[in-house]
Amino acid sequence: MKQGTILVVDDNKSILAAVRMLLENHFEKVFTLSSPNRIKNTLHDELVDVVLLDMNFSAGINNGNEGLFWLSEIKKEYPATQVVLFTAYADIDLAVRGIKEGATDFVVKPWDNTRLIETLRAACQIRLANQKHDDTSLQPLSAESGMYWGNSDSMRHLRTLVEKVARTDANLLITGENGTGKEMLAREIHMLSARKNEAMVAVDMGAITETLFESELFGHVKGAFTDAHADRPGKFEAANNGTLFLDEIGNLSYHLQAKLLTVLQRRSVTRVGSNTPIPVNIRLICATNRDLQAMVRKEQFREDLLYRINTIHVEIPPLRERPEDIVPLAEIFIAKYANLYNKQAPRLSDKAGEKLREQSWLGNIRELEHTIEKAIIIADGETLDENCLDLPRKPENPVKNEFTTLEEMEYNMIKAAIDKHKGNLSLAANQLGISRQTLYNKIKRYEL
Repeated sequence: MKQGTILVVDDNKSILAAVRMLLENHFEKVFTLSSPNRIKNTLHDELVDVVLLDMNFSAGINNGNEGLFWLSEIKKEYPATQVVLFTAYADIDLAVRGIKEGATDFVVKPWDNTRLIETLRAACQIRLANQKHDDTSLQPLSAESGMYWGNSDSMRHLRTLVEKVARTDANLLITGENGTGKEMLAREIHMLSARKNEAMVAVDMGAITETLFESELFGHVKGAFTDAHADRPGKFEAANNGTLFLDEIGNLSYHLQAKLLTVLQRRSVTRVGSNTPIPVNIRLICATNRDLQAMVRKEQFREDLLYRINTIHVEIPPLRERPEDIVPLAEIFIAKYANLYNKQAPRLSDKAGEKLREQSWLGNIRELEHTIEKAIIIADGETLDENCLDLPRKPENPVKNEFTTLEEMEYNMIKAAIDKHKGNLSLAANQLGISRQTLYNKIKRYEL
């Protein structure tokens, strides 16, 4: 069954004809315009789900400014309409700028038919998901960040706080268990801020080695070390006038915390191998699943750094504490992966919904998404029932002292460690005496 209404805007009539012939086989309605001047009239007269928008219309102009202008006009008057940018110039900076200003995606000419269709289908699914869960007081899905707010009281309170602080430049600390969507929330805050037209640069602090910390964050000059063949700005400079997101801040070693604090206090960076400070203007958002106050008491985290990054503290509640959001989230993932695997989106059965709500979801939204993806691969027909969910079998007594197999003993030890540390995988791995990556692999194996 064909779904979705597409409006294609391009000044090349041959391209319009070719794209229309392609899309009419996959979407319910396809409209075309050779001039952007009639976009608003068309959107007023027709319920358009996605606009495929060319970036250049005036002869001899190819800087993309016309496309960005019309993108802005569309989002201003029809914010729910998704916009996919269409350009012959594969300029990644232009693509990033367009997406930051509200575009859903970006397709380069000459286009790949499959890629174009998949991109427009994905944009339609976002539009349909927003319509399905439409609530004037609580829009569930942000196209820009992927943030799902849901309908629980805890998420309503969180959203109210976020909307108040996002428009300030106050530093934020986001806490929550693994898989709750801390980076998505950071992107939502950036999109709501006055810095939304500038870059948001994300850094996984747990993935940066100590030897590369200063080079990655502060940059280096040519010749500063063996492989420094050219000057290179760091993440702070890349985020200048925008937002810097430091994920897993609790994993930063104690002595490197002092270097970070110095930069935050001075509001300038000095590249490795240089003595010249470079002023930086950033909005800082940090995230962690660890208890930084407890780490301060154990002298594992600097108290002065915690005060610096923690002007405003927001915590994302775990999924098990907002069960009313589980089924709506599952339905969004059903639409997403049905589109990805070119299947008709099945209906989630009532029994399957009950099973999903009964789960503890220690991996939170990330675990739920993984479960739904597997179910879509397995499912056939119009209904996704509980037999497709492949949920982990829970032992009646997960901490019993007698086990029938070595695998059962390992499963229960891992689950007990995760439960004890409330989903903090770093602490669980330390207790078990294994690396974090090994723990990840075992979680996937046992589908915890």
